[in-house]
Order: sequence, then structure tokens, then C-alpha cells
Amino acid sequence: MTEQILDNAQITKGLEITGHPVQGQDEIFTEGALALLDSLCRQFAADVDGLLEKRQQRQVRIDKGELPDFLPETRAIRDGKWSIRGIPEDLQDRRVEITGPVDRKMIINALNANVKVFMADFEDSLAPSWEKVVTGQINLRDAVRGTIEYTAPETGKQYRLNDNPAVLIARVRGLHLKEKHVQFNGAAVPGALVDFALYFYHNYRQLLAKGSGPYFYVPKLESHLEARWWAKVFAFTEERFCLQPGTIKCTCLIETLPAVFEMDEILYELRSNIVALNCGRWDYIFSYIKTLKNHPDRVLPDRQQVTMDKPFLSAYSRLLVKTCHKRGALAMGGMAAFIPAKDAEANRLVLERVCRDKELEARNGHDGTWVAHPGLADTAMSIFNQYIGDDHCNQLHITRDVDAPILASELLHPCEGERTEHGMRLNIRIALQYIEAWISGNGCVPIYGLMEDAATAEISRASIWQWIRHGKSLSNGKPVTKALFREMLVEELANVKEEVGSERFTHGKFTQAAVLLEEITTSDEMVEFLTLPGYELLTKQEH
Repeated sequence: MTEQILDNAQITKGLEITGHPVQGQDEIFTEGALALLDSLCRQFAADVDGLLEKRQQRQVRIDKGELPDFLPETRAIRDGKWSIRGIPEDLQDRRVEITGPVDRKMIINALNANVKVFMADFEDSLAPSWEKVVTGQINLRDAVRGTIEYTAPETGKQYRLNDNPAVLIARVRGLHLKEKHVQFNGAAVPGALVDFALYFYHNYRQLLAKGSGPYFYVPKLESHLEARWWAKVFAFTEERFCLQPGTIKCTCLIETLPAVFEMDEILYELRSNIVALNCGRWDYIFSYIKTLKNHPDRVLPDRQQVTMDKPFLSAYSRLLVKTCHKRGALAMGGMAAFIPAKDAEANRLVLERVCRDKELEARNGHDGTWVAHPGLADTAMSIFNQYIGDDHCNQLHITRDVDAPILASELLHPCEGERTEHGMRLNIRIALQYIEAWISGNGCVPIYGLMEDAATAEISRASIWQWIRHGKSLSNGKPVTKALFREMLVEELANVKEEVGSERFTHGKFTQAAVLLEEITTSDEMVEFLTLPGYELLTKQEH
């Protein structure tokens, strides 16, 4: 029997939906879904603020000169002999994964692509307006049931799922992101709990019935204590629904600098549920800047020069592979943010760069990789097919046991390269256009041949902040100051207007984006995530 949505007056346990009604909302916020979300908030929501406070305390120590390092108190876990519970059959082969937001057309195209997995993203590639959060859950429910369809309004073209779609994994929001439209005892609840509860509740039966399961990507972890919190959430939910322990499976992104020093511990805390770690390279570069922001000897060059062959990123990739394979977990590679070019020569260069990147990951022993566009799936697949072959599903047999231990100093090694005026101006234009799209409700945007999401925009603005903070000069001798940034911002805003056209500029939110970019780039203290002030603007527009 179809459950009916509870009216707010009936919700006596402290949970309240304050978002404006969205079409189909009553199919998602049913009595059972609300009961689960209420229980999760009651048990776990209050702990999130304490975990975030621990992040701040560690950051204060690093700001005062301490450097991140492996934890002496958890050495026994790193040295111990243990492994994760296991990997379900449909997650054994993940040689290419595609990622993208939870838009209806995107979901169909991604599930139909020549990939093994689609990661449906409620986080970095979604601007979380209330409507997109709700409709995203509706779209994923329909995808799991196999009934999802889409008709393009401009052409009438119809989109449907193929017979053998990719495996679906949902990425929930990071712990720092609240969902203002759902409150528990008068406070906004963690967006992660909203995303998790709704996707799990509406899909776990159908997923298990077809031999899959409720699978999640967990982003932005900074410590094993945060992994322990997730392990409790999963165990509580499994017990509540009388499921075998370990039915829920997760992949954790190692995309913060503190987390790379706690990979063993994160795997250990989640050993019943975890199947893989992933090199979230763009967020990781941003986190390197943000974590070491007070250290003048750790300033990065132009974003385009910070590539995976640089020593600190190579060490990160190799350590992740070694750590995962030692524990029986898969080691996923990072994102190829390129998108195919229409010009044949330009596209050839794009494919060459993607090949080089994916070969590096496959050689390091990664079990799979990410692409942002279906047009790159075949290229990535051909590279990983060469390394994995037909006899294996993955590269778990590559242990890297003969490698020398990777030291903290390697993971923190400063990156060589130039800071150029061209690079700074490009950062400004990318950040401007991305923020404009985000506060307009679009979190995944093609800009200059790359699929930009929040992580890449974060690098763009954080790099400039770091250069200003430490009084660095560009390669042409110009000191990077707040005044120089403001001067360039005005000029690049005019350039963006010329690029997009007067009509698009006038009807867009470019001026608002420029104001926000100026605020977060010239702030004396680094703003932790641009999505936090961005979310304030996004939600104001909803009212």
C-alpha cells in the first residue's frame, strides 16, 4: 500500500520538513522514510557538530606549525593483520566509473554508458536546492525500478535505460553540509543523513532483489572517528531493517590531507561495510592548500601544473593502492575532468592526456578510475582492460609489498611549478563561471573543456588566497595582492561577459558570483568551503 506523507502536525518526534512542496515529495517523504530519518537524527545528528569541532581543533594545531602525520595511538591497527568483510559480486569489477548529478537525463545516459558503475552525486556536482534534492531521490528510485524515462522538451528525443545498466552508487553530502529544509528539534539536520535515509529506504529491497545492494560513496572524511560514526549509522540501519551486517556497502573518498594519514584506520572502522577507497584528487589538492594554508613553504603553483605525477600526489596514489590491497579493498583512481572536443585535433589531444593519466593510475595498481563524460568511457576502459585483462576483475593481486614505506614527508612534499598571470586569470574566470552556475542551481558545468564541479572551483579560488596570504609573486614579477586580485576580477568579469554574451550575462548571476568570489578570496581567514556561503545564496532565492 502506498504510504502517505505525514503532515508536520503528525510528526511528533522532532522532525520537521520546512521546504516548500515539490512535485512528488509525498512519494519520498513517506511515513516509513520519515520514521527512519527521525531515528537516525535522534541517534546520530548531535554527534556531527562534535566531529566538526575536532576538525577545527586539529586545524588550529596545524596552523600553529604542526604537520599532519600518522597517528602513534593507532599504530597497532596499521601493523595488525585484518581485512575487510568482503566485496559483493557486482562491485568486484569497477574498472571505469562515471560520475554526475542526479538529473533525470544524466542518470539515464550515465547508466547506459560503457562503464561498470555510475556514482549519482548529491554532493560536489549538485547545487542542493530543495527541488533538486527531492527530485534527485525520485529519479534514483525510478532508476532502481527500471522505469526511469525522459523526453527532451526541445527535440522530443526519448531516453530510456538499456537492458544491462551500470551498477548504481549514491554519493551523499559531506558532514559539513546541512539540509536547511529538514529540521530536527529546530536545527538543520546533516544533509548526509537525509540523502542516506531516503535512498536506502526507498531502494534497498529492490536493489537486494536484483542481486545488488544499497551502495554509497562517502565524501570528505577527515578522520577514522568520522568513519566510526558512519559505521554506527550503517549498523543501526541494518539492525532496524533485519538485514545481515555488512549489507550496506560504502566506498570512502580519500580527498582530504588528514585522511591520507588514517586510511588503515578508516578501513578498520568500516571493515564490515567498506569495499574501497578512492583518490578524490581534486578535493585532495584543495585540502592540501587549505590544511597547510599557514605554511609558506607549501604553496602550490598554477592548478594546471599540479598533476598526478608530482611527488606528493604520486605518493598519495601509491599509498592508497598499497593500503587497500593489503586489506582486501579496491583502490579507485581519480577523475578525468576532460570532456570531448568537437574539433578533431583538439579531441586527439584530450584523449592523449586522458590516456597518460589513466595509464599512470593503472600502472600504480588502481582497480578502476573515474570519468566525467560518457565520451571518455571507451578510452579509460581500453587502458584498464590492458592492465586488468580478462582473467581478473581488478588488480587486488598487486600488493606493492616491495615498495619502500611511504613517509609523511613524501605526502607533504612541496610541489614545484610556476605561478603565472595566465593561470591566475584562468582561475578567476573558472571560479566566476562555476559559482554563477552553482548559485543558479547547477553544480556540474563544462568550462574550457573541463567538467568543473565544486572541488575544481575550490582549488581555483584557494590557490589565489594562498598566494595573497604568503605574498607570492607571479612569474612576471607582479606581487599577488588583494588589490591585484580585485583589478583582475573586474577585468575577467568583463571577459566572461564577452565570452557568454550580453543576454546570458544580464540574465545570469555573474555579479553576485563576483561579489562572493571577492569575499572568499580576500577574506583574512580562508573560508572553509565556497558551498557554505553559496548555499546561503541558493536558499535565499527559494523564498
